[in-house]
Amino acid sequence: MKFYLIFVILFNSVLYSQKEETDSIRYYSSLANTNIKENNYKNAFSYTQKAIDFAQGNSKINEQANQIAKLGKLFYNLKKYDDAIEKLTESINLYKTLSPSTEYAKTYYYLGLAYIGNNNFKAAKICNDKTLAISKALQIKDNDDLINLQKAIIYSSTQKINEAAAIFNTIISKADNPGILNTKAEALYQMGLIEEHNNRNNLALNYFNKALNLNAKNENLDQKSNILLAISDVYEKMLDKSNAYAFLKLHLNLKESIAISINEKLGINDYEAFKENQRRQNLARLNKEKEEQEQTEKFSRLINYLSIALIAILSLLSLSLYRNNLIRKKTNLLLKEKNNELIKAKIKAEKASNARADFLSTVSHELRTPLNAINGITHLLLEENPKKSQLHYLNSLQYSGNYLTAFINDILEINKIDSSKVELEHINFNLKQLLEGIQNSLIEVATKNKNAFLLDIDPSIPNNLIGDPIKLSQIFINLINNALKFTKNGKVIIVAKLNSIEGEKARVFFEITDTGIGIPAEKLETVFESFSQGSTEINRKYGGTGLGLTIVKKLLNLLGSDVHLKSTLGEGSCFSFELELSINNNLVPVEQKVKTTFDISKIKGKNILVVEDNNINQMITKKMLENKEILCEVIDNGEDAITALKNNNYDLVLMDVHLPGINGTIATQEIRKFDAATPIIAMTAISLNENREMLLSFGMNDVITKPFIPKDFYNILSKYLDN
Repeated sequence: MKFYLIFVILFNSVLYSQKEETDSIRYYSSLANTNIKENNYKNAFSYTQKAIDFAQGNSKINEQANQIAKLGKLFYNLKKYDDAIEKLTESINLYKTLSPSTEYAKTYYYLGLAYIGNNNFKAAKICNDKTLAISKALQIKDNDDLINLQKAIIYSSTQKINEAAAIFNTIISKADNPGILNTKAEALYQMGLIEEHNNRNNLALNYFNKALNLNAKNENLDQKSNILLAISDVYEKMLDKSNAYAFLKLHLNLKESIAISINEKLGINDYEAFKENQRRQNLARLNKEKEEQEQTEKFSRLINYLSIALIAILSLLSLSLYRNNLIRKKTNLLLKEKNNELIKAKIKAEKASNARADFLSTVSHELRTPLNAINGITHLLLEENPKKSQLHYLNSLQYSGNYLTAFINDILEINKIDSSKVELEHINFNLKQLLEGIQNSLIEVATKNKNAFLLDIDPSIPNNLIGDPIKLSQIFINLINNALKFTKNGKVIIVAKLNSIEGEKARVFFEITDTGIGIPAEKLETVFESFSQGSTEINRKYGGTGLGLTIVKKLLNLLGSDVHLKSTLGEGSCFSFELELSINNNLVPVEQKVKTTFDISKIKGKNILVVEDNNINQMITKKMLENKEILCEVIDNGEDAITALKNNNYDLVLMDVHLPGINGTIATQEIRKFDAATPIIAMTAISLNENREMLLSFGMNDVITKPFIPKDFYNILSKYLDN
């Protein structure tokens, strides 16, 4: 309790001291403002200086800068331009240590005015440029007219008449409102000076009279005095002595009145007394700083003596460590050389890996186009009721095409994983339904090899899990397909068991066991390597790419797990792994995707545009469409495709991605600028750098990957053509 009270007292004292500092500055500033309104500049100077001293004493840099800038503006209002420049510059030096602010920009603006008052237009231009830059950075637009007016006055005074006149006329053209009257009157006055300089006295007189009229609405005595003098000068040049004398008299009377007003605001003695007081304060501060510096020097000398003693002690220690350092340097040099060798080897390995990935990606991509032709022609020949003697060859050709397609897909999948281009999904799914769906899809393989195909799913596994069901399906299909392929007249069992639940995480153990041929002990460590199988004889007898287990291992590594293998030659194998999956506690039911079979008869007579540059693919696609009584027009480039869609109506467009000239994605973007309705389906031998989401982002509705399965091809067409 005692410590708590001490903490409260300390905390309140800190808050009070901070509040006291802020309130004191605000208090002195408020008193200064009151005295300015009452034209008592003596007290205004005094209270502003107190606010400055208080801010400086409490290290309130921002407040100190604000109050010094305020003092500089007071000097400017009293036409003490040298003093104004000194204080405004001091304030700016403080602002430079802080973040840019509106007050910072205003201080540069007033410093520019003070330099103009001293006829130092070069310095005034620098200040105006700084004001513009800070205002632009902070997006301040309230004082644009004032800043531009100052810029134009500088132009005019440095003989850049055209630039100045352009800005003055822009300000003059603005509508009258109370906030712009003085600015607009000044612009008119400055334009009058330009015309007077060019000996166009009537125009000059017109500008001066307009300026005088605006000044009358929001009277500015200094401005009015300048206008009256200018009018007198013009009449003098026009030899109208009467008017020249009359306006000169008005100017002199007003100037005398302004001088009296300034003297009333701050008498000469009061101003000199204030300046003397400032000089004394500065002298006292310098004396204090000198005393502090002397004490600092004494302390520094003491520190130097102690440092010398410490250096002597350290020197003795250094001598004893010298030999050790020599040995360490030699060791470090050797380690550095070895490290450089390792870095070079790493870079070389990375280049080799990237080159391999690029090569495999390019080869797999380039193989897809001719393979699409092989699969397509095979499908067309099978649809034309071939002879029985030909049917065997065509089925073999179709099998070979499907095998090559699977092989290329496996290569591309491994490349994607190695190139870190695989993104994991985190969506809701039902594990039991997922495994049952895989079982149903592979039941034909199990039946063919006369295998018992069993599922053992722990009922305590939550129904709603969050993960990547697509990647899980790839893992299970590869493992189960292998188990069914290498097992005959045996048994394949898939086990899913809940190990534990902690919070919103479930750890699930999976096991795929078979009674097949098994794997030799010497092959257990290499079986997960690419293109690796149990033996050459196994490859010849059972087929396969040797990539399935590689994909399984890499995908499980991505999911934060690893696969374990136990196998006995001739008795079977057991693959197992464990996954941590999030539980969906919102209990939202998993929506099952229902495969829809489309009625091809409903799309007869539809009109499709095929954009394809490969002659064989043109022929195959056209023939497959015409076989279903679909009208078809073929174009071999993106430019003509855009023109065709502008001039004709099509029910659907099949767009190859890789075209001569502009490619299919750019052509689709251009089409979507004038046609958002016509379905566009991408046809691509998809590569490592392409994906479905990227292609859809260009405005395509769907993607058909070459080589495609005819049934899937017709179903996608039906989906968009069957209205």
